[in-house]
Amino acid sequence: MTATTYSEVWNLDIFFKGGSDSPELQDHLLQTEELINQFESKVNNWTPVSSLEDAKYLQKLLADLESSAKGLIQAGAFVGCLLAQNTEDKKAYSLDAKITHLNATFQTALGSLDNLLTTIDDEAWKQIVSAPSLTELAFVLTESREKAQEKLSKEEEALISALEVDGYHSWGQLYDLIVSKIKVSYMEKGVEKLLSVGQAFNKFSSSDRDVRSAVFKNWEKSWGEQADFLAKTLNHLSGFRLNVYKKRGWEDVLKEPLSINRMKKETLETMWAVISENKQKLVHYLDRKAKLLGLNKLSWFDLEAPYGKTESKVSYQEGAKFIEENFALFGDKLAAFTKNAFEEQWVEAEDRPAKAPGGFCTDFPESKQSRIFMTYSGTPSNVSTLAHELGHAFHSFTMRDVPFLNCNYAMNVAETASTFAEMIVADAAVKNAKNEEEKLVLLDDKIQRTVALLMNIHARYLFETHLYEERKLGTVSVEKLNELMLEAQKEAYCDALAEYHPLFWASKLHFFITGVPFYNFPYTFGYLFSLGIYAEALEEGKGYEEKYIALLRDTASMTVEELAQKHLQVDLTQKDFWEKAVHICLDDIDEFLELTEKQ
Repeated sequence: MTATTYSEVWNLDIFFKGGSDSPELQDHLLQTEELINQFESKVNNWTPVSSLEDAKYLQKLLADLESSAKGLIQAGAFVGCLLAQNTEDKKAYSLDAKITHLNATFQTALGSLDNLLTTIDDEAWKQIVSAPSLTELAFVLTESREKAQEKLSKEEEALISALEVDGYHSWGQLYDLIVSKIKVSYMEKGVEKLLSVGQAFNKFSSSDRDVRSAVFKNWEKSWGEQADFLAKTLNHLSGFRLNVYKKRGWEDVLKEPLSINRMKKETLETMWAVISENKQKLVHYLDRKAKLLGLNKLSWFDLEAPYGKTESKVSYQEGAKFIEENFALFGDKLAAFTKNAFEEQWVEAEDRPAKAPGGFCTDFPESKQSRIFMTYSGTPSNVSTLAHELGHAFHSFTMRDVPFLNCNYAMNVAETASTFAEMIVADAAVKNAKNEEEKLVLLDDKIQRTVALLMNIHARYLFETHLYEERKLGTVSVEKLNELMLEAQKEAYCDALAEYHPLFWASKLHFFITGVPFYNFPYTFGYLFSLGIYAEALEEGKGYEEKYIALLRDTASMTVEELAQKHLQVDLTQKDFWEKAVHICLDDIDEFLELTEKQ
């Protein structure tokens, strides 16, 4: 019997044939535009009168909202995939601009609808969301109504949405364009190669320090050459946000990201406090890793260096099989879903030029499918990334029959399923290690992610917090941005590194994403939250899958504090949960330190 060979290139033709030249996509965009215009018209022709008749009209509006949103998301996901698979696809950039324009119109209509909900008096509102057709949506609808009450007038919010197209979002698109042009010089066997940023980044996991050091030097040089343009972009993005917040009377820059993540500030502060109190063990790991590599201290470019002299390579087929086998030990539904995703070519993993850096999972709601993007080069970390993105896709799959408005889960809980899936695979890899040397290699890879989520993400959070404070005073120079990043990294890493990455603010896409400000702390939340769930899953065994799916299905219809209370019986504003979660990942460091003591 021959082994299954999975394609390393995704299938996008199932959505729209012909890529950026697709006539099907053009037809879809025209239909979506028509749906959005119809939705906008119906919203503008509605005058709520605080009666149960409003419930019937609202139900019709929500059906139109769903059709418009699904069409928009479907097109946006497709174009996002085109841009990721080939950063030189110029037609895809034009399509992206078109979708941004359509989205602005849709967001304006949504804003108008939310504004109309605020005109319904509280008593009538309670009756409306109690109607059988709307009961399931009560949380999301009430949330939209309350958020609208904190914003400006309908006309002012519509103006902001319109200005975002050629202002705010365009700056985010400019970042993508600048990055697509950046090449990093790399000498291989005496021949200079120009690597895309995605290809260059993969070199930081090389076992050869000379390779890492040389790539980092040229990495800094390439980003530094674009620093003026990137600083201008970041200043305009942060400045736009601050101006909008000021007009709305929002003093705290965390108000929007916390609201988006349905999370209390108290929860966020408690989480960071517990992490900061427990960082010393992470420092011990960094110090030990430095000694094992023959260094006094690690530099930034050593953080992803593998343990040991030999690089463990895992083929894509081997990685996929390993993920399937270990997902099957957790639950049949996750295993069957994963097998289908590989067979149906949901994953773009090929290592080739012109691909965008990083990895992501994106949903196609009309097709009830997802697509996963990454560049697979055979490292254990690549296997973890693949499992991580499959976790995202499984999350969406579990919600395929949940009402559309109850599917819009926030980034912090979005990272829960992905990290959970990653933990299954990482733990299995350590347990199945052939010998102590391999076990150390895999433990180190696992701990690297803990360092990234508790230290690197903390640095991003600190930088962004300080960036907004500086931006309130005026334009922030390249030199000041470098200084802020350096300070944030030193604080987050407890000054444990010999060399840092001051241009990280430029090279990290997450600072330039317009959809979500503070694209950082939700990762850490999701990581630690999933550890709490993972601990329960280990205790209960295979039967936990149904409970896990029930939790995932609730992720967009309550606050994270309510979600944790309902499914885990814990209070996220208290330290107990976070301390247990942090100590789960610190156990890996204890084992690593013990095994390397004699070395």
